Amino acid sequence: MKFVKTYRILVLVSAGIVAQSCLVAKDPKKPDVKAENLYRTEVVSQDTTSMADISWEKMFTDPILQQHIKKGLQNNFDIRIAIQNIIAAEANLKQGKTGYFPTLSLGADWTHQEMSKNSQFGRVISGTGGSTNTDQYQITGSFAWEADIWGKIRSNKRAFSAAYLQTIAANQAVKTQVITNIAGLYYQLLSLDAQLKLAQETLINRDKSVETILALKDAGNVNEVGVKQTEAQKYATELIIEDLKNRVVLLENTLSIQLGEASRKIERSTFESQNLNPEIKLGVSTQLLRNRPDVVAAEYGLVNAFELTNVARSNFYPQFRITATGGLQSIELKDWLSTNSLFATVITGLTQPLFNGRQIRTRYEVSKAQHEQAYVRFEQTLITASKEVSDALAQYNNETKKLSIREKQVDALSKAADYSDELLEYGLVNYLEVLTAKDNALNSELSLLDNKYQQYLAIINLYKALGGGWR
Repeated sequence: MKFVKTYRILVLVSAGIVAQSCLVAKDPKKPDVKAENLYRTEVVSQDTTSMADISWEKMFTDPILQQHIKKGLQNNFDIRIAIQNIIAAEANLKQGKTGYFPTLSLGADWTHQEMSKNSQFGRVISGTGGSTNTDQYQITGSFAWEADIWGKIRSNKRAFSAAYLQTIAANQAVKTQVITNIAGLYYQLLSLDAQLKLAQETLINRDKSVETILALKDAGNVNEVGVKQTEAQKYATELIIEDLKNRVVLLENTLSIQLGEASRKIERSTFESQNLNPEIKLGVSTQLLRNRPDVVAAEYGLVNAFELTNVARSNFYPQFRITATGGLQSIELKDWLSTNSLFATVITGLTQPLFNGRQIRTRYEVSKAQHEQAYVRFEQTLITASKEVSDALAQYNNETKKLSIREKQVDALSKAADYSDELLEYGLVNYLEVLTAKDNALNSELSLLDNKYQQYLAIINLYKALGGGWR
């Protein structure tokens, strides 16, 4: 008899395992989006070589900057949070892999019951002279297993796996952001240092101009208005210096946050020693699908949403479960471990949901909507990535052309300022023309330095937009 019962259980378990292959959930498909020719360029690139393939150490060769980037990758707050997200997703992934295994639990308990003598059973027991106090000792083992007939467990496992890979890609996106942020702030600091140095050198010349204009006044060539205007120009230069010093402090504070540290002075080299001039290669736009971590993360998010839709769909169908409970049970402690105290219960069967307040259909419809959202989000991320590449390329081309023109402008205005000083001494120009020439010269030189920084920033943004930095 026991053999027959065991045989029946084995048959039901085998049937459940076989049933898992009867009807499975749908497999995810690659998103059907157009990833070709997304860059806004005059010539469509056919070269698959991209700036994104360059490691950040080869892109940013300044050794001091490299040290800052390494420190940022280790200490940055966003990166540390992203790592914890990976750890959490990995824990969920491990849980998803155990979905095919049964659940087991073991417990021991003691139950004491005091029955009322006026209750049905209490009256019977007390009438026979028995005690209405009962004790029961029990050791129980429980087993439960569900057959994955409709692919629910498999889909859950795949959803957890996609979520884990999504956090990996998100961490890579954070790394790219941190690297390029540090590089951009570093070059901006160098640019401000160069502007500050230029302004301080100009202030020395402004002091000399005040001395010159005072001598010309004594000679009767200019009046007091000319003196005051020249002094005002000197004070304007001092204001520029103070503003630049303040911007340097604020920028150092911002860069310190990126390095995961309290605000402090940042070690750095000079703007003149930099040479950020890589060969501009875009590659083909389809490479964004593997180079851009945010695009990769959005694609894994789409897979995750698809698998959760499979899970929601499987809830419409019956579940095949096997549950078993067994152990030792006795009302006397001395008989607890006796073979006569053994008990067991096995339950197998199918459970088909019929009516549950529309909860299953609601979850399914919500999961379908969330899957569609994930698809739109993926498409949006890809298009946004292509826009960022186009923007950065346009900015680089613009700043490069402006740089050539700006250099000519600086040369012309510097010579005009020098000539005006000489002509003023001979009374061939008035002091207003001299002041205007010197202001224009200073502003053009400051703009030239900012122009060079903007070109560097465009290169950094293009490198990031193409998906570089995280490798």
